[in-house]
Amino acid sequence: MAGVIAARRRRQRVFRWTVLVVLGIFFLLPLAAMLEFSTRNSETWPLLVNWPKLSDTYPDLAEGIVSSLEQAALTAVLMLVLLVPTAIWVRLRLPRLRRLVEFLCLLPLTIPAIVLVVGLAPVYAWVTYFLGGSSLTLVFAYTILVLPYAYRAIDAGLSAIDVKTLAEAARSLGAGWTTVIVRVVLPNIRSAVLSAAFLTVALVLGEFTIASLLNRTNLQVSIELLGKSSATMSVAVSLAALLLAFVLLMLLSLAGGSKKESK
Repeated sequence: MAGVIAARRRRQRVFRWTVLVVLGIFFLLPLAAMLEFSTRNSETWPLLVNWPKLSDTYPDLAEGIVSSLEQAALTAVLMLVLLVPTAIWVRLRLPRLRRLVEFLCLLPLTIPAIVLVVGLAPVYAWVTYFLGGSSLTLVFAYTILVLPYAYRAIDAGLSAIDVKTLAEAARSLGAGWTTVIVRVVLPNIRSAVLSAAFLTVALVLGEFTIASLLNRTNLQVSIELLGKSSATMSVAVSLAALLLAFVLLMLLSLAGGSKKESK
């Protein structure tokens, strides 16, 4: 019996290592190829970290980087301002609408980006008329795009605490609803809020379809245009963007792990 158990454990160990090796080859080999290609020109990476020189050499790329960072920051702020109070209020005062709100927030996940653009194009004609053609107007579309992921993160955080008891205790001590949301509930879902923000930033930095079809500028559109004139720099920027997204997701994982340990 002991021999059978030992053999089963060995097979499981071999299977795990085989899966890890296959996944490592699948994910790391393209990254290694990108790194090798981007280092064929010795000036690529030094130029990438030299912002003043990069702005002078590739102004369109610099504009795309700045636009994407601004879009990511504004989208995260707008998403949190809209979603966090709504999710808390539905939990506390309108529990019957929870399924409807969840359905509406998850709906963009079922709609392809190109179909979403077809619906947003007439809206953005009016947005351009009133607000101009700035790339920052993509924030409205990106807020809709990140709703499913952000809602899931925030909903998981709210499910992990007793929101109603906390709110009732604060209300019994004379706190208003704004105080309940900002000073009582929000600190208890800090990691969920950070998770939603990190996911938002990662998604916005990697978005291409909506920006391209709406003729706006962001990082991915700039990389696509740069690839026609400087392939090595385009691949280097793509690799840097992938590594940044990986770092953000690692921070997300560490934040979730630290919360579990604190519990």
